[in-house]
Amino acid sequence: MRRRDTEPHRLVHTGRRWYLVAWDVDRRGRRTFRADRIVPRIPTGPRFPPRAPPDPDLAAYVTRGAGAALWEHQARVRLHVPAAAIADRITPAMGTVVPLGAGHCEFRTGADTLRTLAVHLALLDVDFDVLDPPELVEHVRAIGERYGRAAATMGR
Repeated sequence: MRRRDTEPHRLVHTGRRWYLVAWDVDRRGRRTFRADRIVPRIPTGPRFPPRAPPDPDLAAYVTRGAGAALWEHQARVRLHVPAAAIADRITPAMGTVVPLGAGHCEFRTGADTLRTLAVHLALLDVDFDVLDPPELVEHVRAIGERYGRAAATMGR
């Protein structure tokens, strides 16, 4: 394990893990560290003046920076709703929403499996287009066909 001198700012929970947002003294920049991988140094280092946070929403900051580490699979989808209409239903742990203009936004998210991604997208209850990865389309199609078969058998 490598020793790093840091000026800690705050612990942030992303919904899956705890992270420490800190200033890396040697690299002269912000870094995010998984809390379960930190071994404190005793005695602690010198006192330091607090720095301004890198983002007012630290959970979103950590999610953006650690997204690849959080999820095995990542996706970009175009939602057929304005960003403002869905933003309050999407937490930083779920992903980020970027406005695309009239009536659409891009949702960047991830999950451990493509099947899980497809299910989570269905739970948003809005129309969407898969932008990336193309393999996600097959999982969305399979769920759609399964729901279609279930709906066809209703009332028999």
